[in-house]
Amino acid sequence: MTPNSSAIDVPAPAQPAEAAAQPIIAIAVRDLVHRYQDRIALNGVSFDVRPAELFGLLGPNGSGKTTLFRILSTLMVPTSGSAMIAGLDAVRQPGALRRHIGVVFQAQSVDPKLTAYENLWHQGHLYGLRGPELKQRITEILTRVGLLDRRADRVETFSGGMQRRIELAKGLLHHPEVLLLDEPTTGLDPGARRDLWQYLQILRDQERVSVIVTTHLMEEAERCDRLAILNEGNLVALGTPETLTREIGGDVILFEARDPQTLADRIRTKFHVDATVMDNHVRLEIENGHRFVPDVVEAFPGEIQSLSVSKPTLEDVFIHRTGHRFWSEDAQPATESAKKKAQKH
Repeated sequence: MTPNSSAIDVPAPAQPAEAAAQPIIAIAVRDLVHRYQDRIALNGVSFDVRPAELFGLLGPNGSGKTTLFRILSTLMVPTSGSAMIAGLDAVRQPGALRRHIGVVFQAQSVDPKLTAYENLWHQGHLYGLRGPELKQRITEILTRVGLLDRRADRVETFSGGMQRRIELAKGLLHHPEVLLLDEPTTGLDPGARRDLWQYLQILRDQERVSVIVTTHLMEEAERCDRLAILNEGNLVALGTPETLTREIGGDVILFEARDPQTLADRIRTKFHVDATVMDNHVRLEIENGHRFVPDVVEAFPGEIQSLSVSKPTLEDVFIHRTGHRFWSEDAQPATESAKKKAQKH
């Protein structure tokens, strides 16, 4: 099938107020579909990324985020749909586009036997940088990632966090407008993870780089300005972490019981609320959960072994939209209501 790669025209607003409503788009993904033989990896995914935005692609293994990353980084051609980055088509203009993007893959791409400076020297040559211009840029980027004093050291002597910073330096050497990172904190200790995310925020705020990060970690997704949450190739949620968690509009209650299915049925019948069974717990989303809990305990004495009341998290957003947990082996929605929510969104 021939990819549909037509550009998306963004009209220029006439008034400042319209500019706020129609921001300039750094990345425009439209109806991306990709199939591996009989399996659909992406099923009509669409979203925009704004300039100087830290954007997250969140999803469990098999959700489609790696396929999407490979399409955006020009390593794969979609079955259909389009991806425009910095006004260039990822399918029709991959060569030109590569000069506008930096890519940091999950797997290591630095040569551990070369020094930090040598790794960047060879990377610069790939982008046509030479002589004094390249030397100056290497000095600038090593200073930016805090490794100028280690420029003459072999990368194999670096810690995991320092090696990841060299990966970032390679991706940023040619002044890209967009930086794509695939699971960038894999293998890093908590301190190195924190340092990496602080640096990504500096890139966004000071250098106005648009950053796309794929992750399966909720705590990292919460650091993003906006998120696209993927499940089995579908875009199931899109927005800021705060907006997405606020949509649940209440508390999340978990009841542990000897017979959770029976308890869920009885709660639905008596209180007319949606109760599902998940991991042998009865789960509810409800306003003022602390007030609802005593009514349930009083209505069903002796049936509840333990309970918890918490504010919604991104994990709860995923459950709300799909009907199953983020890492569930069984990805089928738990109830008919969950199916309707997934279809609606």
